[in-house]
Amino acid sequence: MANNNIKKVMEKQGYRFVGNHSAIKICLWCRQSLVGRGECYKSRFYGINSWRCCQMTPWVSCQNKCLHCWRAIDLDMNELIDKDKTDNPDEIIKGCIKAQKNLLTGFKGNSKVNMKKWKESQNPENFAISLIGEPTLYPKLGELIKELRKRGKTSFLVTNGLLPEKLIELKRKKALPTQLYLSLNYPNEEIFRKITNNKSKNAWEKLNQTLSLLPKLPTRKIVRMTLIRNLNMILLREYVKLIKKANPDFLEVKGFVSVGFARKRLGYERMPNHEEIKDFSRKLLKFLPKYKFLDEQEISRVVLLGKSRAKMKIKEEEI
Repeated sequence: MANNNIKKVMEKQGYRFVGNHSAIKICLWCRQSLVGRGECYKSRFYGINSWRCCQMTPWVSCQNKCLHCWRAIDLDMNELIDKDKTDNPDEIIKGCIKAQKNLLTGFKGNSKVNMKKWKESQNPENFAISLIGEPTLYPKLGELIKELRKRGKTSFLVTNGLLPEKLIELKRKKALPTQLYLSLNYPNEEIFRKITNNKSKNAWEKLNQTLSLLPKLPTRKIVRMTLIRNLNMILLREYVKLIKKANPDFLEVKGFVSVGFARKRLGYERMPNHEEIKDFSRKLLKFLPKYKFLDEQEISRVVLLGKSRAKMKIKEEEI
């Protein structure tokens, strides 16, 4: 696909680009919650209101080209970014809120919409920094997270773990997110290379540096595993070694969903059902005595494992 067409394609898919290198998209569960059809597992697990969540990224490009990613991995997203222009956090936050408002405008005329929720949705209180790309590539990420905190908003940051030095910087600046996610979809380097298509010689080493760093970061930490049938649901003991190294507060065990461009790469037959995900989770727990089964959301094909049920919900002082 030509680079000059990618924005048009992504906008048809519901994305809106903000400034030079950011983007947002209304989450399915934000839409569903407005019409009373349920909420995201982040609401069930952590107390986040789905209708007040902004799903965004401050950096649309990524070092990986993961097979299960819903974007067009054959396209170099770096070519969409002007390397000489870095947007500041205030511009990004305002731009994302404005774009989200515009995308939600049509819901006002829907008789099924809860208008109290719709009005509240105009001012999102959580930023899920996870849409596409790798957010730690954004040079001013620490400033963005601190600005969100200043505005009383929670932040969920998802990283591929290939820039441990950025997480060290966030710790030094006291700019860690409310909740930090590390994607761990591979038990060893061979499967890491197969899934991510990452050719960098030290990528696996960098990921392991991040795993070792996680216990030292004073924030809520989650290891997120996306399971793909007949690809990465193997070598359980090798996963366990990596998880123990990271020592996260929680583990999210999720199923791959065949959407966007991932449908052409993996198809629907690679999507594990909820029972397969639960079975994999139970097997993990046999080797992780500190963890227990905390919760699940079948429609999202996700299981939550963790050390403490009492610590699931985010408290005001953790913002």
